[in-house]
Amino acid sequence: MAYTCNILLGRIIKIIGYEGAVAVKLEKIFTENIPQMESVFIEIEGKPVPFFISGLEYSGADILKLSFDGYNSYEKVSEFAGCKVFLTSAVNNDNLKESNESLIGYRVFVQGDQMLGSISEVLTNNGQWLINVISKNKKDILIPFHEHFIRNIDKRKKIIIMNIPEGLADIN
Repeated sequence: MAYTCNILLGRIIKIIGYEGAVAVKLEKIFTENIPQMESVFIEIEGKPVPFFISGLEYSGADILKLSFDGYNSYEKVSEFAGCKVFLTSAVNNDNLKESNESLIGYRVFVQGDQMLGSISEVLTNNGQWLINVISKNKKDILIPFHEHFIRNIDKRKKIIIMNIPEGLADIN
């Protein structure tokens, strides 16, 4: 069984030009690490609505320019201003041994061999999974449990190797 995790990418702050492009102000964790994506969900009237991406342009700042299939005019996307944009991924339940609690106690490594800490809790926040990692210094670090950040899960050794954006562990 697969669960769907929604990760907040950012918020649409304005419409760009007359061809239906929008400017998305990115969340801090994505300003240096734009994931590969074919579709996103836009929250419209409190409900996630899927959209396929026809164009994506990133200038290196905290603004991402997106265009959507079938939405090629200012009028068609004008209602999206101010809406939240979410990434979506499926996390396979088999990898989690039937429940979130199975991840508690796993050690989390970043950049291959640097131990960040151990998972003390798995949380769901607005449809996205977060792992609470207790560092060696007893500091709580919340990390989105997203397929783009996970490099490897070794169930036998209870180790998760992640590639998280630089500075994410320092935000908490």
